[in-house]
Amino acid sequence: MKASKVYLYGDTETTGFGKGENIEHPSHLVGSTSSLVDEWNSPAVVAPNNFVFKSLSSFSFNPAFGCGHGCAFCYVPELQTKQRAQLNEKGVTDTSNQWGQYLFVRQWDEKKFRESLRTAENMPPESLKRDGHRAVMFSTTTDAYQVVHHPDPPRQRELQQALGSMVSRALELILECSTLNVRILTRSPLAEKDFNLYRRFGNRLLFGMSLPTLNDRLARVYEPQAPAPTQRLRTLRKAKEAGLNLFVAVAPTYPACDEADLRKTLGAVADLNPFTIFHEPINIRANNVERITAQAQTTGVLLNTAVFATRDDWRAYAIGQLMLVERIATELGILDRLHLWPDKELRSKTAILSIRKKAFLQSHPHATTHEKALAQQADLHAYARFESWIDGWHTRISEWPGSGTVEATPPAAGITP
Repeated sequence: MKASKVYLYGDTETTGFGKGENIEHPSHLVGSTSSLVDEWNSPAVVAPNNFVFKSLSSFSFNPAFGCGHGCAFCYVPELQTKQRAQLNEKGVTDTSNQWGQYLFVRQWDEKKFRESLRTAENMPPESLKRDGHRAVMFSTTTDAYQVVHHPDPPRQRELQQALGSMVSRALELILECSTLNVRILTRSPLAEKDFNLYRRFGNRLLFGMSLPTLNDRLARVYEPQAPAPTQRLRTLRKAKEAGLNLFVAVAPTYPACDEADLRKTLGAVADLNPFTIFHEPINIRANNVERITAQAQTTGVLLNTAVFATRDDWRAYAIGQLMLVERIATELGILDRLHLWPDKELRSKTAILSIRKKAFLQSHPHATTHEKALAQQADLHAYARFESWIDGWHTRISEWPGSGTVEATPPAAGITP
């Protein structure tokens, strides 16, 4: 596929890579047709979210529909079934294959936003999950600080301004008209423009970025249009210098992220002294594995997609990476701030016992019936430890400034499926 060169995050075009850095992207990913980048006819409001085991927020604010980052592992496009008819009218016929090409900025209706904010503010704390911190997350299905690409420069500036002012105004209203907390999670250095506003929240706001690796070239395969991880790290360092409360999502880490890669990333994150360091590997969702494979073929990069071949292959990879991160965090002295996100499917007793049984039979092809029985008993004991470990992470509540500390994280399970 023909690639086109663009200068990103420079004096005239800002997207989040290094200033003036010459980055090549597939031509179909640079800019978009006007029909795929425009306005969305529903307003941006504060809405309850349905996070499970994440301990991120109780509410979300998504100022746009779609996302220009085009992350191959994202499963959001497959969740947009209710909007399919409207998307078709706008030229989006395949949300999966066109992910990263469409972005529709939501309308700003201050009256409706205030109504939604009032509803969220008045929700009884006992009706909310304890791990949500009564926080509004910017954002959960898009990036509040992304660059809007449009082929017509005046229209591009108009949409970019609309997105930026909407986000800033929403923050101002949350600050002034509610007691809700705010969690910012972004991949974009454009968030720096709101640092002064963030500071006004004090302990009501946590700023964080996704930082799965510090390998920019590897990240470009999985996150083809997102700002480079090294640029995100520079933004996090600026945020620390600005006195902001930080967290980091080392997520999702890729199969190619080996121990050296993870140690480098976690070491850099530790230097930021964040309140919480979240981590998860890539989870299988909807068509994201097919999208990862297609992206690898497009870029000509050989990726380790074998870990997604079967559910058991994925479980072995995911659990192995979670435990590796836990071990590295222990060695770096940051285990007390680590918050692993094991997918709920990883808890399957049947699957874990099956993985261990296969591993035993492969290493002991001539095992006797008695030896197999002993191995089965050992597997049951190992699963009991694993169950306690994963349940500990599933019930962990992340830190929030001024709210005290959480209980110590659970010890390693000592099981490698």
